[in-house]
Amino acid sequence: MRAVVCLPTYNERENLEPMVRALGAQIDVTCDRVLVIDDNSPDGSGEIADRLAGELPWLDVLHRPGKEGLGPAYIAGFRRSLAAGAALVLEVDCDFSHDPKDVPRLIAACEAGADVALGSRYVEGGGTVNWGLARRVISAAGSLYARTVLGVRVRDLTGGFKCFRRTVLETIDLDAIAARGYAFQVETTYRALRSGFTVVEVPITFVDRVAGGSKMSRAIVLEAVWKVPALRWRALRGRL
Repeated sequence: MRAVVCLPTYNERENLEPMVRALGAQIDVTCDRVLVIDDNSPDGSGEIADRLAGELPWLDVLHRPGKEGLGPAYIAGFRRSLAAGAALVLEVDCDFSHDPKDVPRLIAACEAGADVALGSRYVEGGGTVNWGLARRVISAAGSLYARTVLGVRVRDLTGGFKCFRRTVLETIDLDAIAARGYAFQVETTYRALRSGFTVVEVPITFVDRVAGGSKMSRAIVLEAVWKVPALRWRALRGRL
């Protein structure tokens, strides 16, 4: 198996089937797979995923008992993918904010030598679409904050469109990652850098979701605010 695309879902019934089929058009279905990780969505996303898995031989579904956050969902998907023998493991949002057509570019970056290929909004050629001024300012400030506190050069530390070599996920101690929201993205990239892996930023255009509701909350933002300096503190004390 070459690659597994991890696709976490919670109440994504409007986006799930179009996204799965769009991913299927971009991967090599002879050696790649898509893994839907559903947190017992009350809107029936899990049932839609099961129906699609019965039709599409390259699609798998991991059902979890309830909503625990983005981080635990991805970690469960990572473990399933590694156990299945994947050489590469990807993260993709189900709401089309990440363009499925960019998946081959992330895979190619890892096959060219990157340990982590990160779809980046904040390098030359990257950007955002359908964002108001306030959201652009908050997002850019959040990335700058994380980059400054952690002392790294990756410009889109909060980005969640990634491709990992399996050795990265085997090295960074998934058991120690406690972040549940978008701080998870900062932590996984930072742990990869601290472990000596190469992170390459691939320019992407991030498009705000059209269907379904955002999962962002005040608690997720606050977690990121305190988690970043906590990561730096642990690293300085040799505990990361």
